[in-house]
Amino acid sequence: MANTTRAKPASPQASVHPGASVDLDLSTRPGAGAAGDRARDAPDEARHRPGPRPGWLLVIVLTGLFMALLDVFIVNVAAPTLAADLGASGAGLQLVIAGYTIAYAVLLITGARIGARIGHRRAFLAGLAVFTAASLACGLAPNTGSLIAFRVVQGTGSALMLPQVLSLIQRTYTGSSRARALGAYSAVLASGAAAGQIVGGVLVSADLFGAGWRPVFLVNVPIGVLLLVVGPRLMPRDRVDAAAASRRMDMPGLLLLAAAVLLFTVPLVLGQDRGWPLWCWVALAASALLVAAFTGYEARLSRRGGAPLIAPRVMRAPGMSVAVVRLAVAMAVNGGFLFVLALHTQSALGYSALRAGLTFAPAAVAFGVTGLNWRRLPRRWQSGLVPGGFVLAAVSFAGVGLALHGGRHADLGLYASMVGVGVGLSLAYSPALARALETVRQEDAADASGVLVTSGQIGLLIGVAALGALYLGMAGDVPTGDAAGDALLATALAMAGTSLGGALVVGRRR
Repeated sequence: MANTTRAKPASPQASVHPGASVDLDLSTRPGAGAAGDRARDAPDEARHRPGPRPGWLLVIVLTGLFMALLDVFIVNVAAPTLAADLGASGAGLQLVIAGYTIAYAVLLITGARIGARIGHRRAFLAGLAVFTAASLACGLAPNTGSLIAFRVVQGTGSALMLPQVLSLIQRTYTGSSRARALGAYSAVLASGAAAGQIVGGVLVSADLFGAGWRPVFLVNVPIGVLLLVVGPRLMPRDRVDAAAASRRMDMPGLLLLAAAVLLFTVPLVLGQDRGWPLWCWVALAASALLVAAFTGYEARLSRRGGAPLIAPRVMRAPGMSVAVVRLAVAMAVNGGFLFVLALHTQSALGYSALRAGLTFAPAAVAFGVTGLNWRRLPRRWQSGLVPGGFVLAAVSFAGVGLALHGGRHADLGLYASMVGVGVGLSLAYSPALARALETVRQEDAADASGVLVTSGQIGLLIGVAALGALYLGMAGDVPTGDAAGDALLATALAMAGTSLGGALVVGRRR
C-alpha cells in the first residue's frame, strides 16, 4: 500500500496559551502532576497516533461507487411497481429512469474539474452528501414530477462523487498497490450492475412495510450516512495542487461540452421508446457540431496559454486515446448485454426479477476475480490481454445467443458462456484502464479520470440504445416465442462483432 501522509505533531509551544510560559512547572500544585505528565506526553502521543490508512480510503470510495452504480440498474426492476403506484405515464417513467443517467453523463467532466480545484476528498464527500439526501427525497417523493427532479439531483451528486474515485486511487497508490486498487474498481463496476438487478428484485418482491418501490431508493440512505460519518475520519486529507486550485474554470469549454453530451445522451436514452423521431437525429447532428466546436476552442485556448477544461497533454499521453475507445467499446457491449439479457429472461423466458439478476452472477464474479488477478499472468501475455479479452468476449457472446436460441432456458452451456463474458470483458477493460492511468501525471489525474469515466458512460448509453434497438426491432415491444430467440441470437452476434472491433483498436507504442 502507498505511504500515508501523517499530520505533523503539534509543537509544545502550540499547546500553551500566550503568556503562560512563566508557569510551565505545574508539579508543585496539588493534583497537577498527572496533568503535567499528560501535557508533556501529548506531543509524543500525536507523533505516534496512526493516520488515515489508504485501505480505508479504498473501502469508502468503492462503497460509494457501488451504491451509485446500483442506483442505475435497481430502478429498472422497480419500474412497473413505480408506474402503478404513482400513475406515471410512459414518458414520465422514462424520465425517472433516464434523468439520473443524463445528469450524471453531462456533469462528469465538471465534477472531475471541481475535484481538482477543491480537493478530491472534499468533492467526493460533497457529492456523497448530495446523492444521499436526494435518495431520501426520491424514496419519499409524492408524485412523478418530484421524483424526476430528485433523480436529476441524484445524478448530479454522482457526477461530483464518482470522478474522484479514480483520481483518489491515482494519487494515493503506486505500483502494484495501484494495480490492485484499479482491479477492485473494475470488479465493483461489474458487480454493481448485476447486483442492481438482484437487489432490486429482492426489495420489490419483499414489499417492505408495504412501501413497494420506495426501498430501492431508501436503501442508499443508511449506507450514505455511514460513509459520511466515517469518511472524514478515515480518508487521508486532500493535498490540493496549488496550480490546479488556481486554474480558472473554463466556462465556455464547460458549456460547449455539457451541451454536446446532453444533445448526445438524450436521444440515446429516449429515442428507442419514441420511435426515433426527427428531433433525435437533429440533436445527434448538433452534438457532433458542438464536439467539433469544443475541440477547436480548447486547442485555441491552449495555444494562447490558457487553462482548457481538459489538458491537451492528457489526450496525448501514450495509450490514452486508444484506451478511451477500448473502454467505450467494452462498456457498450456490457451495457447492451445487461439490458438485452435482462429483458429477454424476464419477458421471453418469464423469469422473476431475482432469477434474472442471478443469471448474471457468473459473469459478475468472473469479471471481479479476473480484474483483481490479471497482473499475475505471465509477463509475455500482458501485451495481448486486451485484444485477447475482446476475442474471448466475442466467442462468449455468441455462446450466450446459441444457448438461449429457440426459447431454451439457462443450462450449463449458458453459465460457461457467462463466465467467458466476465473474464473477456474484464481483460478488455481492466488492463486498458490501468495502463492509460500509468502514463498520466498525478496533477492530470482529474482530467484523465473525467475523460475515462465519461467515455465509459457514453459507451454504455450507445450500447443500450443500439443493441436494445436491434433486439426490440426484431422481437417486438413484448418479446416472446421464436422471434425473441432469433432476436437474441442476432443481438449476441452483433455484440460479438463489436467486441472483435475492439480487439482491432491499436495505438502508438509508449
